[in-house]
Amino acid sequence: MSKSITVNGVKYPIDVPEDMPLLWFLRERLEFTGTKFGCGKGLCGACTVHVDGNATRSCVMPISAMAGREITTIEGLSENADHPLQKAWLEVGVPQCGYCQAGQIMNAAGLLNNNSSPSSEEIEAAMQGNICRCGTYQRIKKAVAMAADELAKEVS
Repeated sequence: MSKSITVNGVKYPIDVPEDMPLLWFLRERLEFTGTKFGCGKGLCGACTVHVDGNATRSCVMPISAMAGREITTIEGLSENADHPLQKAWLEVGVPQCGYCQAGQIMNAAGLLNNNSSPSSEEIEAAMQGNICRCGTYQRIKKAVAMAADELAKEVS
């Protein structure tokens, strides 16, 4: 029986060495290049994707552990880059170099999946593990709060 993985709603066979990190499977095998390589140790957050709806560092996750799981990359977060986080990111002017942005957004989306109305302190704590070399942390925090407010309006 062959193993498979679902990425952004499409099922793919796992036809690479079992110890290959999920990050490289996504980037090299499937060509989803929005997920970035940063540190290779799960410390910077640039490689963050969702595994079964939870923010996960893909650079340290072996593909063998992903069989049967649902993976969402930045490319699968929304069809037209119109997720409330993506819109808030642009409205607040978060991106500078942009390298960390996909990981930041996916981490924030994971937070909002589990806590639709986070406090300022909860946002700060959840985003602490994602490094932004440009130092846009205050704008990131503001954008996450704006997206949470927008998502709350959509629900009510």
